[in-house]
Amino acid sequence: MLKLDDDAVIGIVTPENGQRTLALRWLQLGVLALGLAGLFAILLVLSRTPGSEAFFPWVDFFRTALVVHVDQSVLIWFLAMTGVVWCLTATSKSGLLLVQSLAYLLALIGTLGVALSAFIGDGAPLMNNYVPVLQRPIFFLMLGLFGLGIAAQAVVSLNATRRSLIFNTTGHLPSLAALTVSLAVIMSIVALVTAWLQMPGGVNGQAYYEYLFWGAGHTLQFAYTQLIILAWLWLAVHSGVTLPGDSRWYFWLLIIGIAPVLLVPLIYVLHQTVSLESRTAFTQLMQYGGGLAVTPIGMLILLGLLRSKKAGEIEKPLRRTLWMSMLLFYSGGTIALFISGVNTIIPAHYHGSIVGVTMGLMGLAYLVLPKLGYPPVRGRLAELQPWIYGVGQLLHIGGLAASGAMGIQRKTAGAAQGLDTLSAKLAMGVMGIGGLLAVIGGILFVWIMLRIFIKGSVQTQ
Repeated sequence: MLKLDDDAVIGIVTPENGQRTLALRWLQLGVLALGLAGLFAILLVLSRTPGSEAFFPWVDFFRTALVVHVDQSVLIWFLAMTGVVWCLTATSKSGLLLVQSLAYLLALIGTLGVALSAFIGDGAPLMNNYVPVLQRPIFFLMLGLFGLGIAAQAVVSLNATRRSLIFNTTGHLPSLAALTVSLAVIMSIVALVTAWLQMPGGVNGQAYYEYLFWGAGHTLQFAYTQLIILAWLWLAVHSGVTLPGDSRWYFWLLIIGIAPVLLVPLIYVLHQTVSLESRTAFTQLMQYGGGLAVTPIGMLILLGLLRSKKAGEIEKPLRRTLWMSMLLFYSGGTIALFISGVNTIIPAHYHGSIVGVTMGLMGLAYLVLPKLGYPPVRGRLAELQPWIYGVGQLLHIGGLAASGAMGIQRKTAGAAQGLDTLSAKLAMGVMGIGGLLAVIGGILFVWIMLRIFIKGSVQTQ
């Protein structure tokens, strides 16, 4: 059985001062990204309000705001939280604090710059998969700076945890998980560069960025999956759950979970970037390889949760985020089995899985605060936030899935949706109510975190 008091295997070990400061900075960057995403979500609504053209004179500001919202809430938020994990699992001998500080600074500038690019320069927004873009030099410059920061931190982390490459079944699981996340992120960057080098002339517009980010985006999903596994394990053991099985099970499952990433270079060797074969290969890589670790580990965690005692005051927010994260993640995976055609079942699937990761990372943010010198998250608001956000998102994806089953097409709005029946209108109404609850839950999370940061750490009080 895996227990909390066995820190050599699974628990969060308080990092030394330099790494602790960097972990806090990455956490604050992640909260900043979510806050910016929420701000642009509000701008999305305002930009469709009659008379808004007086305040939003930019052409197609709705899609411009949507691009920034997606990039901040998925790409930047997720990768900022990987920075937290990398710093928490680094050893005191890893060194290179100056490099890591520079990496964080680049990521911070890039995050702010991506948001600012919505109001500066010209260039139509493109809603390609994984990393939608604004065709503006400042956007690409700032996105590149953020990418450089993440790449530098990933390389340092890979070096710091390289000992976990030795198949030692008594190793520190968080260090191994951090190493696998680093490997997936670095491989994603390799995929991006390879796609760029292989891109033939004549491919322009949305098709160009669709092919450019297709392989890298699929590869990055393995990093997110390994990241959420670690978040679940930490949330479980730190909320009083005793996990079933031996540590060796989790060790080998983490290795199996990252193994498909090693096939990424082979796909580029066998298939050109701009080809149906390449797109199919990456789709199948994620389809058949994405659940190799997260499915059995999730079942083990669920078994531990069902056997666990009632959570205490400090444990409640952690336990609730764990429950809702797993429920959302696996609901998204289950909905994927029913995808047929281009309808709203598709966004129901990826919203479930993506928001499941977001929910787990919110819990991770709550969890690490005491390790970074802040008081633990507690109180009625912190206990309600996971329920509000999680239930809202379940209603959101449930409405989308039901609408898709009725034939409602994705990426449509207004009369184009074809809401001709009462059942279709009810399903989309449920989706809207769920989305509103989720927005409220997201705002509550940012508020809780900001309030703690403003009050200051325990050491400064």
